[in-house]
Amino acid sequence: MAQALGSKASLAPNGLGSRSALLVPGTAALQGRRRSVAARAERDSPLEVLRQENELLKRTIGSAESAGVDTPAQLAPGTAFDRNAAAVAEDFWSPAMSVPEGQAYIEQIGLPSPIPDHDGTECLKWDPTLWSHADHFKYRWHVFKSIRGAIDQNEGGLDKFTQGYRYYGLNRGEHEGKQGLWYREWAPGAKAIALIGEFNNWDPKTEHWAVKNDFGVFQLFLPDAPDGTPAIKHRTKVKIRLETAYGEWVERIPAWIKWATQEWNEIQFNGVHYEPPEVGRPGVLEADKSYTFKYPRPPKPRALRIYECHVGMSSQEPKVNSYLEFKEEMLPRIRKLGYNAIQIMAIQEHAYYGSFGYHVTNFFGVSSRCGTPDELKAMIDEAHRLGMVVLMDIVHSHASKNTMDGINMFDGTDAGYFHGGGRGYHWMWDSRCFNYGNWETLRFLLSNARWWVDEYKFDGYRFDGVTSMMYHHHGLQTTFTGNYDEYFGMATDVEAVVYLMLVNQMLHDFFPTSITIGEDVSGMPTFCRPWTEGGVGFDYRLNMAIADKWIEVLSKTDDWGWNMGNIVHTMTNRRYAEPCVGYAESHDQALVGDKTIAFWLMDAAMYDFMGAPGHGPDSPVIDRGIALHKMIRLVTMALGGESYLNFMGNEFGHPEWIDFPRDDTYDTSTGAFVPGNGGSLDKCRRRWDLADAEFLKYKYMNSFDRAMNHLDKAFGFVAAPHSWVSRKDEGDKVLVVERGDLLFVFNFHPTNSYTDYRVGCYKGGGYKVVLSSDEEVFGGWKNVTKDSNVEFQAQQGDFDNRPNSLMVYAPSRTVVVYAPSEFVDSAADSKASGVPGLAVKDVGPYYAF
Repeated sequence: MAQALGSKASLAPNGLGSRSALLVPGTAALQGRRRSVAARAERDSPLEVLRQENELLKRTIGSAESAGVDTPAQLAPGTAFDRNAAAVAEDFWSPAMSVPEGQAYIEQIGLPSPIPDHDGTECLKWDPTLWSHADHFKYRWHVFKSIRGAIDQNEGGLDKFTQGYRYYGLNRGEHEGKQGLWYREWAPGAKAIALIGEFNNWDPKTEHWAVKNDFGVFQLFLPDAPDGTPAIKHRTKVKIRLETAYGEWVERIPAWIKWATQEWNEIQFNGVHYEPPEVGRPGVLEADKSYTFKYPRPPKPRALRIYECHVGMSSQEPKVNSYLEFKEEMLPRIRKLGYNAIQIMAIQEHAYYGSFGYHVTNFFGVSSRCGTPDELKAMIDEAHRLGMVVLMDIVHSHASKNTMDGINMFDGTDAGYFHGGGRGYHWMWDSRCFNYGNWETLRFLLSNARWWVDEYKFDGYRFDGVTSMMYHHHGLQTTFTGNYDEYFGMATDVEAVVYLMLVNQMLHDFFPTSITIGEDVSGMPTFCRPWTEGGVGFDYRLNMAIADKWIEVLSKTDDWGWNMGNIVHTMTNRRYAEPCVGYAESHDQALVGDKTIAFWLMDAAMYDFMGAPGHGPDSPVIDRGIALHKMIRLVTMALGGESYLNFMGNEFGHPEWIDFPRDDTYDTSTGAFVPGNGGSLDKCRRRWDLADAEFLKYKYMNSFDRAMNHLDKAFGFVAAPHSWVSRKDEGDKVLVVERGDLLFVFNFHPTNSYTDYRVGCYKGGGYKVVLSSDEEVFGGWKNVTKDSNVEFQAQQGDFDNRPNSLMVYAPSRTVVVYAPSEFVDSAADSKASGVPGLAVKDVGPYYAF
């Protein structure tokens, strides 16, 4: 196993992926785009692809250096980082990127891949039992090829088709030799459209009326003034006045608007024309100047350790936090914890704050509650400097039903971008459902997915509500049993699935290191197989069953009734060759009406007994809760998927639920009265002071989360191909897990500790404790500690179907991780570069960001 991992590491030094970038002096080059000179090759094995990508990266960096362009030290293969000079552990484990002053990041955009010449059944080689539904795959592939062919034939190719934001909405351009602003809008059901706003005192003149073409597109050109001043100035409000087919006059926000704001004394949002008149210096946020990105995208991680977050509720204070405050306060905290990716919720503008960002009103608009578009760019650039991938929680499964500030009934008709009638209404979410078979809907959504990656340098997406998209029943009042008829029949919305194939092709072709994660609870087969095989094309599926399993275990079973085999089955029950993101809990469990794992474990005792030793009374409820909180998270990380996710604050057992400010309302699906909270922000924040307080026990869970993240940095166990559960003992309540080179021993028994407990292992030789949840720094009792520096010699001979075994001490409610002795330094955390409680020598054998 060590040999296999070592081979992978040698092909990808420092975890480098395929992304390459040139750092070009000056800002004028920002207007240019680079393209790959070679078409993307058909994928072979993952290792072969990795080899090809790294060769490409080395050539790119070599070319840049030959041209006199400096490259960041950590991006250059073979370049050593002086870790001895690290002032703090973060500099040692997560060195920040360095880019010379004045250099800007220029992205290289890939080319669209040719459509493979097969019938769409290539993905069936991973699961031959799917051949029973081969006709469905062939039909799906035919629809996909037909749409791609139509795009190439009628729209000038996928590249042009997916950049609708450069044509629709408000954009700089030229007409009859004059510079000015073009406004274009697809509104086939409208009779007339006029552009209104502060620029014309909300009263359209003759020249402010748009002209409609044969395709239902209205367009209008506003020339600049003789002195070059644009007709609509930066940060001025705009709307459109529209006459419907029924003669009704309505006002709308342009569907492609790039920013929308709400005044403190107004209910409705207004569109805002956002186009700074000047270009700013790279990496410097300046008033009335567009932000220029300075730092390249980080390489694609071998495994994601995702910190799911919400900018608005990230403050310790009861307020709506800003992008800049998140940049200064949260990014260093996340970096210190060892996460390599942030997944940001509620970026697309949403009129109702309490929707958690899932009822989007302006799909191209940055949520204005947290700041400006350029402030968001500065935040993302800083995350890239710190080596973190930035993912966005994108909502293409439905839209807000708002008409005044959304896109519902935009042109006065029930359809437009959506299905008309009942099919266009989601009764559970009280929202509108997109028509993925509509040409302009495809343009709108594909362009939207490209917009955020292109303009804001997001590194990919978590697609929300994908199950709702893929089935006509939206997954409601439906149980998925695994019968293939449930996935490949009349209930499947093939148009939606084909859209997902298209968006995955577009993102992965044009932005090769982009990452897509789909929120699918159904278990759709081929969901995470490449579109080139006929799969849906996602990189990961969220393993949503795990969080439900933990709620079931904690709410319905006492500690003696925990079923080890059932827990392991839920953790590992995923389709072969389709990667998953595992998580013990996400934002869903933190919302009011639900409970986090910490609350399930400790409940009201958290309010009275969380004082550290010497700062309050002890409680067996708290001791149990902290012990199991650590074990639940590490067993999920070890077995739950090929990547891992945590929602902000849950890492330290945040004691309160999330409750967005809201007024009294009614449940749209049941009609039941739902009392509000008076618009309070008190529960819509994160209490970082609790995690930082030395006199409280929250620090123990926070420290353990940091240690297990850094354990993955060092050993890469989350993405390691080798995964083996050698023991699921229902009587002892013990799990023994191998992942990569590491051996995990979990003892979930509430009272029993086991001395001289034999556990099987794959590798021979000596082992030492590299991480123990029983360390004092994690709130433990040091019954098993790295400080003992004991070496456990593996003995040959079959045990639990493993070729070797060793004898260990397994304390109650404790997880101990053993690593080969040569990779362990029991005094590692005594150094300035050390992570408390972690005994990794240097940065471990398979270090990666």
